[in-house]
Amino acid sequence: MSRRPDPRRHTAARPTPARLTAARLTPRRLSLADTLRVGSVGLRTRPTRVLLSALGIAIGIAAMVAVVAVSASSQAAFNAQLASVGTNMLTVTPGKDFVGDPAPLPENAAEMVRHIAPVENAAATGSVKGAKVYRNDRIPKAASRGIGVLGAGLGLPRTVGLHMAAGTWLNGAQSRYPAVVLGTTAAENLGITTPGAQIWLGEQWFTVTGILQKAPLAPELDSAALIGWDAAKAHLGFDGRPTMIYTRTADSKVDQVRGVLAATVNPEAPNEVTVSRPSDALSAKQAANRAFTGLLVGIGAIALLVGGVGVANTMVIAVLERRGEIGLRRALGATRGQIRTQFLTESVMLSALGGISGAALGAGASAGYALSQNWQVVVPPWALGVGVGATMAIGALAGLWPAVRAARLAPRAALSGP
Repeated sequence: MSRRPDPRRHTAARPTPARLTAARLTPRRLSLADTLRVGSVGLRTRPTRVLLSALGIAIGIAAMVAVVAVSASSQAAFNAQLASVGTNMLTVTPGKDFVGDPAPLPENAAEMVRHIAPVENAAATGSVKGAKVYRNDRIPKAASRGIGVLGAGLGLPRTVGLHMAAGTWLNGAQSRYPAVVLGTTAAENLGITTPGAQIWLGEQWFTVTGILQKAPLAPELDSAALIGWDAAKAHLGFDGRPTMIYTRTADSKVDQVRGVLAATVNPEAPNEVTVSRPSDALSAKQAANRAFTGLLVGIGAIALLVGGVGVANTMVIAVLERRGEIGLRRALGATRGQIRTQFLTESVMLSALGGISGAALGAGASAGYALSQNWQVVVPPWALGVGVGATMAIGALAGLWPAVRAARLAPRAALSGP
């Protein structure tokens, strides 16, 4: 006898109409690819608005990256410059006496400095008062262009770290005759580019034997005409008193030598001697540049915030214009979270587009400027990362409220229009 199947045994396995309806109404979770594709719809359909909004972000990031990169390149060039010229040079100049008059240095001051054990090199220059420099003897007296005349010791290039742009430095024979070496600025003012020319110096002709390159630690030499110590005495009435003494000492003994230089140069009145370290002035200048860099970074941050406001404005308008799209998606089963994610993703992608473009623009601009200054190109990777990361964070903040607003729209209200 066959047994009829019991319909109750298979009831649990059959999908009921209620279960089918619930399955159809359950929204699918969007994958990352789907989220990016849906979030990019607004960017692809409104390219002009996207370009203008991203431009505000790009300008802020480009300014910040360029400022940081130029500062880093400048710092690298400064470090290279210090490495080439050294930080172990000290200078001695006349100070003031107790009534405020100039206190001249003794004639043998440079020789006395050389007796300090840690001092490796010492050389002096002395101002030749009353001597004027002209391109020729037909130039008016008032057109001397402010070129100073200095008597110089033969060891000056080695002590200061001077290099010749053209020609040679004075030798033992030339230092007794009317021969002159011009600083780079002095040569430019006189229109002299090669050695062998003659200039009218102190009412007589001097032959140019060389032209110096710029002296980072002794900029006063750039605008000077340097002649031999003995020639200055014999031809121009130089009194033989140095007005600047340059010293090179062991790196580890700089502070010790600095402490005894004044007393060595003028034992009777050490307070009438001024001792300085030229590299300190370069460091102070670099510190001022860093402070200025901080100011420019602040300005770039303000521009970035303005760009963020532009992104927020764009997203608010996008929500208003796309109410129909939002209502249709909600009617088809999209959740509030999916709508919110869509517009938040669109805002972040818009900001990222501006950030990446601005980082590339800033890096390119800074590289071009560094190359124009003959600097090493340095673009810190952290600056690029922070720049792009900051734009995405600002994009998320700027798009948060428009995204929440879009998610709160009910399907019927959205489809009915504004």
